[in-house]
Amino acid sequence: MVERATDSLPARLDAAADLGVTALAVGTLLGLVAFLTNPVPDPSFPWATLPASLRLPVTQPRIEHWPVTYTVAIWTWVFALPFALLAVYRRYASRTPLGPNAWLVALPACLMVALTTYCRFFWPKLHPPTWNAPSYTLVCWGYCSSYVPAWSNLAYAVAALGVVAFLATRSNGEHGRRLAAAFGVLALPLGLPALVYALPRYR
Repeated sequence: MVERATDSLPARLDAAADLGVTALAVGTLLGLVAFLTNPVPDPSFPWATLPASLRLPVTQPRIEHWPVTYTVAIWTWVFALPFALLAVYRRYASRTPLGPNAWLVALPACLMVALTTYCRFFWPKLHPPTWNAPSYTLVCWGYCSSYVPAWSNLAYAVAALGVVAFLATRSNGEHGRRLAAAFGVLALPLGLPALVYALPRYR
């Protein structure tokens, strides 16, 4: 059974979705500031730099590997993204045949698979590992702050739970919503949309 999507959200979440989009934009600006002050804002990508002639004559201190505004920017993206996903759902869901289970459960689960794969196999890791390693879920933080593969494996397991939850919700059953809620909690903060899906309004 395919659920029909609605473009509405509870009032508080509606306002939070707007703030999420704004926060993503502010975070991006903060990240760009680091390029104007530090020759290599992110040591994982040493090629991402501006010529000295374009930088300001100041250098930001670093929090572990990253300049202050770059650190704030990435953590802002981490906590703003799930709210921005709600804004995407609100704007586009009613224009597609996809139901709320696809937008609010499957999309975060697929993003978690993509981000976990990137961090595990493609992200140029910095050494030593640091507590200040921004990650979109708590289990992902466990891996990015330690590089212990078991945390990444756990992240894949949580993402797989999200996929299973989406498949279960296609029957519009209460079991699927409970799985979506479990995925939402285990995948916080990215899993927030799945918790929204578990609200009574989507029953």
